[in-house]
Amino acid sequence: MTKLTLQRSAEALRRHKARGADSALILPLVEGETPDHPALAAAAQAAGFTAKAGEVLAVPGAHGFTILAGIGAGEAISDWEAGGGAGMAAAAGRAQAVLLADSATPEQAAGFAAGALLNAWRFNALRDARKDKDTPPARVTLGVTSPAKVEPAWRRAEAAVRGAVFARDLVAEPGNRLNPASFAERLSALKQYGLKVEVLEGKRLTALGMGALRAVGGGAEHGPRLVVLRWPGKLKAAPIAFVGKGICFDTGGISIKPAAGMEEMRGDMAGAAAAAGAMLALALRQSHAPAVAVLALAENAIGAASYRPGDILRSYNGKTIEVLDTDAEGRLILADALSYTAARFKPRAMIDLATLTGSIITALGHHRAGVFGNDEALTAALMAAGEGVAEPLWPMPIDDEHREVLKSDIADLRQCALAGSGAWGGRFLSDACHAAAFLREFVEGTIWAHLDIAGLEAREEAAPLGPKGATGFGVRLLDRLVATRFERDT
Repeated sequence: MTKLTLQRSAEALRRHKARGADSALILPLVEGETPDHPALAAAAQAAGFTAKAGEVLAVPGAHGFTILAGIGAGEAISDWEAGGGAGMAAAAGRAQAVLLADSATPEQAAGFAAGALLNAWRFNALRDARKDKDTPPARVTLGVTSPAKVEPAWRRAEAAVRGAVFARDLVAEPGNRLNPASFAERLSALKQYGLKVEVLEGKRLTALGMGALRAVGGGAEHGPRLVVLRWPGKLKAAPIAFVGKGICFDTGGISIKPAAGMEEMRGDMAGAAAAAGAMLALALRQSHAPAVAVLALAENAIGAASYRPGDILRSYNGKTIEVLDTDAEGRLILADALSYTAARFKPRAMIDLATLTGSIITALGHHRAGVFGNDEALTAALMAAGEGVAEPLWPMPIDDEHREVLKSDIADLRQCALAGSGAWGGRFLSDACHAAAFLREFVEGTIWAHLDIAGLEAREEAAPLGPKGATGFGVRLLDRLVATRFERDT
């Protein structure tokens, strides 16, 4: 992750001038505002630059480039983040970037810097990127009037950025490098930040009765794991719980997926990655809220021990599940993880994240994640948190009809609706709602929300808050939720 240094504005400007053409000076500008410098004002007028959020203008000068970064009205921190990210993108190819935010509040300056660092993320662990023209600056300085006043706001923002970058790195890893065993090892390394880590596998999962998780991961070389991350916090309260789907690669199992696009299934563990990233963020900023993440890790592969359509699985809470489609595996591993979390930790609230259904992409596209739940207050808090960090949600229903189609003649419930059932031969099946209705059977009365983040775990093209590829969607949302709702006793 690119490092950022806080300095007084005058010192930051001296650093910029000393580097000459190798440096980019990034200035935030409110929409309708005119730059103080006459040359910059003339350039902005000539280019028709109006400083809309995310709009940039690069102006060459004697001391390298000056980049005007639009922040729109500047009322929302997300506008400052977009401006910082767009400014960093425009600084590509420079060795250094100086963010000059001396007229901003501490929170605005921190947001400006957070956007810049989110944009600077790249996954280069497996390639030589030294000749890339879009390489972001390696050194970033935030120039402000009083570094001491900005420091606390920046440390909070930096924690969420580091959590998001951690999640992005995991999502970007290919399936031959990130399997349930190596994923658990990566999570175990979080002990260095004060998180307690417990890895359950093999006979332990069998003894616990996790028949759904064991079945999904049974056909793979590396068996399934259930990883528990715990942050003690300081409040004497039940924890907030995050539950993540961690399918390291999804072939679809015996109900195998088409070949086209299957390579994207290396990111089917984005829910678990987001939950882990959120826990890292809480630890880095020493959150007062107790929290726990329960991550169900498996590879949905094909082998002699693979589970089959028609099988009956017994889940952790004792309910039996009729399997209709082995490519609807995410809800199965979440069923065990949710009921285990509810029984063991009795959380204040429980939120699961999963790249669960293509149906939610049909409904909401790649713009918003779907939120389902059983508590209006939690749903409202999640939506507010999402808007605050540019990770928006949209409320989705769980109607009686969505549960009705899960009735089984030979088990307690089916995992999904029958193929071809419903109107128009099943072509418009509301599978995202059916999946949520299924998951609700395993929350044991706990206040709960389900985030279907399919379609948002990766970007198809670059944006102000990051390049094409993994997004870390959900990390900053959960961190904001905890900060605004769960860092108090009631």
